[in-house]
Amino acid sequence: MATGEIYLFFNLVCDPADVISTVEFNQTGEFLATGDKGGRVVIFQREPQGEYNVYSTFQSHEPEFDYLKSLEIEEKINKIRWLPPHNPAHFLLSTNDKTVKLWKVSEKDKRAEGYNLRDEEGRLKDLSTITTLQVPVLRPMDLLVEASPRRVFANAHAYHINSISVNSDCETYLSADDLRINLWHLNITDRSFNIVDLKPENMEDLSEVITVAEFHPHHCHLLAFSSSTGTTRLCDMRARALCDQHAKLFEEAVDPSRRSFFSEIVSSVSDVKFSHSGRYLLTRDYLTVKVWDLNMENKPVETYQVHDYLQTKLCSLYESDCIFDKFECTWNGTDSVIMTGAYNNYFRMFDRASLRDVTLEASREVCKRRAVLQPRRVCVGKKRKETDVSVDSLDFRKKILHTAWHPKENIIAIAASNNLYIFQDRLTPNGHHNMPEIQSAPPK
Repeated sequence: MATGEIYLFFNLVCDPADVISTVEFNQTGEFLATGDKGGRVVIFQREPQGEYNVYSTFQSHEPEFDYLKSLEIEEKINKIRWLPPHNPAHFLLSTNDKTVKLWKVSEKDKRAEGYNLRDEEGRLKDLSTITTLQVPVLRPMDLLVEASPRRVFANAHAYHINSISVNSDCETYLSADDLRINLWHLNITDRSFNIVDLKPENMEDLSEVITVAEFHPHHCHLLAFSSSTGTTRLCDMRARALCDQHAKLFEEAVDPSRRSFFSEIVSSVSDVKFSHSGRYLLTRDYLTVKVWDLNMENKPVETYQVHDYLQTKLCSLYESDCIFDKFECTWNGTDSVIMTGAYNNYFRMFDRASLRDVTLEASREVCKRRAVLQPRRVCVGKKRKETDVSVDSLDFRKKILHTAWHPKENIIAIAASNNLYIFQDRLTPNGHHNMPEIQSAPPK
């Protein structure tokens, strides 16, 4: 990742409902969707000059109440996934804890006039007053972007939905909760097929829960899901209908002498992403991000320390519940760079070829027009430089959990609380990319 600039922040006054809970580019990168804790979806479109501006905003989910279980169902958007475009309209899936919805987002720049049976207000005319017939015509109008729900997929999950993933066949998708993964057809809302079920007969025997699931980008029969024990399973739906028996198990052996009370907690996988090539799996746990080769199950081919300096802080992080934060990870378009979030509004990038890494900060305090973001360094002991940050001064309330990378260009979206930052890569005069340098611009 190289130089770039921030296009916008949004929601400068912090309301808990405005906190961004998911970020996702579409397949072309022209559109970027965000969901928040208030159940809203905001879609940004890239303008010809390169900036992203608000394209559409709509309320996707409302708060509900389950009277059978006496539970409130939050409106918070957990995940958004775009469907591949097949016509001028755009389709996306959004989900809260219980219900997945398919939305159609389309443009309307013409309106019909000259109806025979209705007046201009849309009211029915008195048929006795109609003496002639006319052909309705289309008249230009101001562009209107409409978002309409096309399907509602409900009543299939007893536990909170944590993942949705569109299959490469463009006809099916999966939804996963803590114990089950269901396979849906996009045109059928009243039934789904259960493909993974980890629920034991006796809940006291429960030893792990599903944390995330995703389809392979090219092979519609392959899917991966990770669990709270730090394992990632690859399932092949050709082998059997119920994928409780995995095809491959990706797990790194832990030295028994290094085990502690926190070992299982920090090893829980919070995100998993297939590479664009489909060859590798990227997993994120609390302290590291790992790259797995699908052909090698016993250990990752690459391991990157995200914030190893927190090893001594695990006890206080456990007491504050920060140790349960779920950080996402993402690939760039060529699978050569990895990005993930951290605390203090820092985000980390790792170049797989050069093995270089950089820590950068996304905050209003450091983002000024055309300024270059300086790499940050967190130190455990004494500061070596004035710009170094002590691990004791990190603000654990400021965290970057949700990130997204443009599928074709070096453009990244960073969600920090209720602020959205969009950085674009810029070439240096010699035509090279300098990973640590990222420019910024003030909020709109």
